[in-house]
Amino acid sequence: MDVLSHVIGSGIAQILLGFTFFVRFLHKKGKPYFYFLFAACAGAIIYFVPHGGIPEFAVFVFLLAASGIWMYRVDWKSAVLYAALVVEVMQLCYGIVKSLSSVLYPLMSAFDRNRIGCVFMLAGEFISLLLSGVCCHMVYRYFSYCETIRKQYVFMVLIPVLVLFLMEEYIGSIIYGVNITDGGGITVYTNHYQMLAVQVLGVASLFCILFAYKRLLQNFRLSTELSLLEQEEHSLNRYVEEARARYERTTSFRHDVKNHMAVLKKLLQSGKLEQAVQYIGDMEGMAEELSFPCSTNNPVVDILAGNKLGIAKSMGIDVNCSLVLPYPCGLRDIDICIILSNALDNAIHACKDMEDGAERYIHVTGRIQGDFLLMEIENSFHGKGIPKEGTGLSNIKAVAEKYQGAMSVRTQGCVFILHVLLIIPRHSGCISRQMDLSAGGSGRKSS
Repeated sequence: MDVLSHVIGSGIAQILLGFTFFVRFLHKKGKPYFYFLFAACAGAIIYFVPHGGIPEFAVFVFLLAASGIWMYRVDWKSAVLYAALVVEVMQLCYGIVKSLSSVLYPLMSAFDRNRIGCVFMLAGEFISLLLSGVCCHMVYRYFSYCETIRKQYVFMVLIPVLVLFLMEEYIGSIIYGVNITDGGGITVYTNHYQMLAVQVLGVASLFCILFAYKRLLQNFRLSTELSLLEQEEHSLNRYVEEARARYERTTSFRHDVKNHMAVLKKLLQSGKLEQAVQYIGDMEGMAEELSFPCSTNNPVVDILAGNKLGIAKSMGIDVNCSLVLPYPCGLRDIDICIILSNALDNAIHACKDMEDGAERYIHVTGRIQGDFLLMEIENSFHGKGIPKEGTGLSNIKAVAEKYQGAMSVRTQGCVFILHVLLIIPRHSGCISRQMDLSAGGSGRKSS
């Protein structure tokens, strides 16, 4: 009974430590009654589950994953990944201490076996918990995925962790299956050294897997940022060329104003009123070509919106823009252009895919409320659910997060609405500190 109580007690301590770090990995707060409920379930199950091996691993992972899904409402992929990671770390740490105790225990033959056995058992439990806590803390501190985890890449860590556990079990069965006995059939030697080496290498392998995964995510993030920068450069060059062309046309018009006025004066003096009116109409058309179809108070954004909405209008799409931006302010022109460029491209593509005869429109609105800029792009679309997120919306989301804001989408029948919230920095220096917050995801081609 004492042995059974010890096994259950040590098992509950082990599983509560695992639950503590599991909750930390999820970046949640552990509530006391959650711990009590979890300990009660663990204690009841440990009594019936064989100690060690695949059954214990599977039950421990199931308990943790189920608690994450039910108690903390996290997605099942993250719950299973963190549960398997915590359990494998603790299994390896307990295995290392167990193998080390098996190596050292025969060396204590000069002492009382019962007392030494009791000391080794208690010290082993304490050291196992301590080592497990240290290793879990290292994983939490240096390989935390709170900002970089991508659900589509979860199996890149989960599968190696499971393979590592199965290999450890398989190697352990081989090593402990080869014993050297004396003539009386008593075991005098077991390969504890080999098992200790396997478990130490297992911990090292686990950290190598996590390190490789972290570097891979960093490479994905850098690749996304590079793609975003290339898009920024392309957009900026295009708008600069558009601004240069518009400036040249404006300069030419201003240069010819004197000539136009002279012609008008001549027509009026000659009494040719109809010709004069027609000539004024032609001048209005020229002036209209030089004006911006969307006046936002930001010259760069005016060029972009004018270009995109002009394309939409030529396709028979009804357009409307009532967006007013602060100028100048802490928001970079190119970031606003990325939002509007991707949003309008998606809106134009969605309207183009609609059936003939359907109402097609794009409405752009925006307003300032204190330190917040709220933008809304509403457009018609085919109305078949919310499309998957792609590069366009991912770039918009990256810019929104860069300014500590948010992006959201919703549909109402055949209406697609994109909301973007940006916090206007009080100091331009804030942007440089926020640059590393930009990150992208996988692509949605259109809204």
